[in-house]
Amino acid sequence: MPSPTKAPPASKTAAPVRGYTATKDQLDSRLLRIEGQVRGVRRMVDEDRWCIDIITQISAIQAAIDKVALGLLDDHARTCVMPAEGEELEDRTDELMAAMARLMRRR
Repeated sequence: MPSPTKAPPASKTAAPVRGYTATKDQLDSRLLRIEGQVRGVRRMVDEDRWCIDIITQISAIQAAIDKVALGLLDDHARTCVMPAEGEELEDRTDELMAAMARLMRRR
């Protein structure tokens, strides 16, 4: 039985197809935007900006990260969990629920 924390083995000739493969450019764009927001917060701290303004920006960053995470969970559920069968389905469902619990725990 494969470990639920490891991705299914990929062939040695082709890159693995992940749930987010079709939207990888969009995902990359969102992550670059988040990276820019984080740099902006750092700049705000360097410029001694008002604390509440910085906290507001941090809240926006957290919301953007949550949106990326939920999109990845959705893609994973649809492309990795739903097609699985038997014990593999149970393992992948457990893995998905553990990931969701980790996301919710940080709140």
